[in-house]
Amino acid sequence: MESIEHLIGGKKTSEAGGRLGPVFNPATGIQIADVALASADEISKAIEIADSAFSEWSSRTPINRARVMYRYKQLLEKHAEELAELVSREHGKTLPDALGSVQRGIEVVEFACGIPQLLKGEYSSSVGSDVDSYNTRKPLGVCVGITPFNFPAMVPLWMFPIALACGNTFILKPSEKDPSCPFRMVELAHEAGVPPGALNVVNGDKEAVDALLADSRVKAVSFVGSSPIAEYVYHLGTANNKRVQALGGAKNHMIVMPDADSNRTVDALVGSAFGSAGERCMAISVAVCVGDETANRIRDDLITATSKLKIGPYTDPEADYGPVNTKHQLDKIIGYVEKGEQEGAKLVADGRGVSLQGYEGGYFLGPCIFDHVTTDMTIYQEEIFGPVLSIVRASEYGEALRMANEHPLGNGAAIFTNNGGVARHFVDHAQVGMVGVNVPIPVPVASHSFGGWKGSLFGDHAMHGPEGVRFYTKLKTATITWPDGENAGPEFSIPVLS
Repeated sequence: MESIEHLIGGKKTSEAGGRLGPVFNPATGIQIADVALASADEISKAIEIADSAFSEWSSRTPINRARVMYRYKQLLEKHAEELAELVSREHGKTLPDALGSVQRGIEVVEFACGIPQLLKGEYSSSVGSDVDSYNTRKPLGVCVGITPFNFPAMVPLWMFPIALACGNTFILKPSEKDPSCPFRMVELAHEAGVPPGALNVVNGDKEAVDALLADSRVKAVSFVGSSPIAEYVYHLGTANNKRVQALGGAKNHMIVMPDADSNRTVDALVGSAFGSAGERCMAISVAVCVGDETANRIRDDLITATSKLKIGPYTDPEADYGPVNTKHQLDKIIGYVEKGEQEGAKLVADGRGVSLQGYEGGYFLGPCIFDHVTTDMTIYQEEIFGPVLSIVRASEYGEALRMANEHPLGNGAAIFTNNGGVARHFVDHAQVGMVGVNVPIPVPVASHSFGGWKGSLFGDHAMHGPEGVRFYTKLKTATITWPDGENAGPEFSIPVLS
């Protein structure tokens, strides 16, 4: 059985007799590897090495670091299919889906290649008599990324390339459920020219996370995961004087107006609700249909469309989506389906009981669709993170918008309509961080920033794009003059420029 270690200072390492965690193939339910779980001592060693590497790496010019990022981008493109295979084997998502997530990560590396431009400061001549002023952005030091199981390639690439390009060193703590792809991506970064000590991987669980959050040498922490854990990371990290961006869960609403194109809307709902088995923080999990006629039409078309979906292992090129990631997650999702029935929602498509020949132990779940869901139900209030879609009925647009705005999570929301005035109002008034108009999953491109509102983001900065550069740097402002003539003596009042 394969053993997955840490990568600290460019060397594979694991503590003799240390704790191990299992890694499963979710399509079969069979364990395929052991992953080392870092102790507090191993975490401290990784931080020490990253801290020691900071001086040399941060002193390199931005163009030098950009050239490393450009070589890294080329290596990621060369190995994209290999990385996608690693994602699919341990996460379960189909190869096209995995490859797409790798590509979205590469786009952030491409953005990081522009770091010389992104780090340019502002200069003001003659802010006072013979006084000039300018500002620059400086790296922080050792930064940490704690990433989720659902995007083992994309989310790490949202973090460490920008942090490194800004001159920081980095420790990546990927999910212990699918650690092989992050490990391989860091190996490729070393091959591209990132000094081994400047980028490290430690695998682990809560013990590792707590050690990273407590150490004073860590200056910033990026996190993506569920909202309860995001809030925990944020409060513990900031209590230890760290800069923290912690992205949490979601309950993304799609408002369907009566004038929306039915075929496009249903296709969008099917792809966004059930793609990757619903294990996306931007998945649409609530369809708010305006009017009973709209709801009935969309519901019937959804039942027809989802009945044609093929669920299977990533090795099946015809599979639309694969298993959920763990047996625990499968049981949890089924528990939500049972809870929805108990609370009075109507289950119009039941995906339980999927069994595939040769994959009887896999964690497969077919599409589940509830109709007549109300806002007080558990399946409406809580993030399910699986292939479960709730249809909620609203009498008019204002009611539908209120539903989205009053939900405690505010990652993303979408509206499907042909009415430009309604769409504009939605963009301006939806209380979420990312909105889509006739776009079901409005994930920003790499040159913009990703982040939600309310309980979906803890901290002041979104990820990647300009916000990512600001998060991984601190501002320094210089005010400069040069001696000219006789010394006028000391000034005891605050200087006033004129």
